[in-house]
Amino acid sequence: MAERYAASEAMLDRARQTIPLGAQTFSKSITQYPLGVSPYFAARGQGSRLWDVDGNEYIDFINGLASVTLGYNDPDVTAAVKAQVDHGTIFSLSSPLEAEVAERLVAIVPSAEMVRFGKNGSDATAGAVRVARAYTGRDHVLVCGYHGWQDWYIGATARNRGVPEATRALTHTFPYNDLAALDRLLDEHAVAAIVMEPMNVAFPAAGYLEGVRERATRHGAVLVFDETITGFRVANGGAQELFGVIPDLTTLGKGIANGYPLSAVCGRRELMMEMEEIFFSFTMGGETLSLAAARATLDKVVREPVTRHMAELGTSLRNGTAALIERHKLGEVLSLSGHPSWTFLLIKDQPDASAFEIKTLWLQEIFARGLLSLGSHNMSYAHSPADVDRVLTVYDEVFALISAAIGQQRVRAELRCEPLVPLFRVR
Repeated sequence: MAERYAASEAMLDRARQTIPLGAQTFSKSITQYPLGVSPYFAARGQGSRLWDVDGNEYIDFINGLASVTLGYNDPDVTAAVKAQVDHGTIFSLSSPLEAEVAERLVAIVPSAEMVRFGKNGSDATAGAVRVARAYTGRDHVLVCGYHGWQDWYIGATARNRGVPEATRALTHTFPYNDLAALDRLLDEHAVAAIVMEPMNVAFPAAGYLEGVRERATRHGAVLVFDETITGFRVANGGAQELFGVIPDLTTLGKGIANGYPLSAVCGRRELMMEMEEIFFSFTMGGETLSLAAARATLDKVVREPVTRHMAELGTSLRNGTAALIERHKLGEVLSLSGHPSWTFLLIKDQPDASAFEIKTLWLQEIFARGLLSLGSHNMSYAHSPADVDRVLTVYDEVFALISAAIGQQRVRAELRCEPLVPLFRVR
């Protein structure tokens, strides 16, 4: 096994000399990939496939942390970017691409009347919070889900080191599908914004999103849907289109440009006009390669059955995985949740093995068999029925191994590495 990842581990040793953790993103580091049984560096990607620096090929269900919705090196997106390179990447004046992409977002996203661009999801959510605070004159923010690395949000998590207590005190978390908990916080604080992922691990209960919408209006709070992942995935216009509940502001990222760095804040004109007064400005906010990629991506999402394809294949994968869980009598250990285009394989603690030990064993075995996942199935337009068949073949083997290891109390003995430990829980 060490030989399989020799180049990756050598590159990791090198990177850790100059980069904390050896990676720019927690989710690509040793905090998520168990050391000794994992790849760490990619050489290239094409379609639904990724190759690591050791030459190992994987069917990828991480897809750039759900940012690659069309598949790696999509020909339409790549052609658009190559054409734009000849004209330049950043100018001393704005590019017409800014308006062209904004117009497409207004046409696709139900809540969007005006748009401003950032480079990643954290930019967008922080911008939305600043707009909400400026508009309402209030400070407190309620959050549900994951919303990026900046102080206003991360201070409310276990990863709050370096965030001032005064900032941490302004953000309050509430559980999903629990209107009573939301009511308590709205009664306790003068709330500027309710920021939430409209869907992540679970579907909204009947009337839940409608209830959040009503409460935001009644309390004078700005409702922000963080659709960084759900946008262009669960439906073209995101979860707000799927469930018919329209927020005041929406934040977008990830799949907006098929992996190129771009995000957006969009929403009601009255709110978005605050952007003329608050400071939300980036040298690279109008960078043209990402905007060209976004224009091509959005055109393809509208032109072709991208979200339908992801949902249909994801349904096949979910149903097949559920059948294998039952076949291997793992119903007390494994379960599935989420939208078919973004499903989660959930793992429960067992008497003689923690969920993280079991997950580490699962990762060890799927990586060795050419699958890349960290616990979710982030479908792309490039995935095929053959890819789903291969996943189910691998799961049949790996679930059998996990079932036997749990039954024989040998989960730790089957590990060729130290088990993972929690980073922090957000969903």
